[in-house]
Amino acid sequence: MDTDAVRQINDPLYEMLRKEDVTAFNAEKLSRADDLPSFARGDFRGLDLRGLDAKGLDFRHAYFRGADLRGINFARSAMEGASIAGAKISGCFFPRRLEASEIVMSLNHGTRMRYNAEK
Repeated sequence: MDTDAVRQINDPLYEMLRKEDVTAFNAEKLSRADDLPSFARGDFRGLDLRGLDAKGLDFRHAYFRGADLRGINFARSAMEGASIAGAKISGCFFPRRLEASEIVMSLNHGTRMRYNAEK
């Protein structure tokens, strides 16, 4: 099995995001605060996720190609290895350990974002 492959996640929260129902996702996330699934290697390509409450979510190695992520605060999300090629990221707040150059490389070339080990 390819460990880098996109995976479908069998959880109602993931389905809400895939349907771009961010309002329902945020409400359900609050009620499940201690039981959140991992969205690692999830497929979020092309989705409009504006307004997403991303605090505490695991998006490691997830794919956001062409997604609308404007205004999302990812500061307390796990984003290492995620790819944001061609995504709309105006107003996003990324984890401190992601340097601007990593974000730009991922946005422009689809590379996976690497954390700075020193931060």
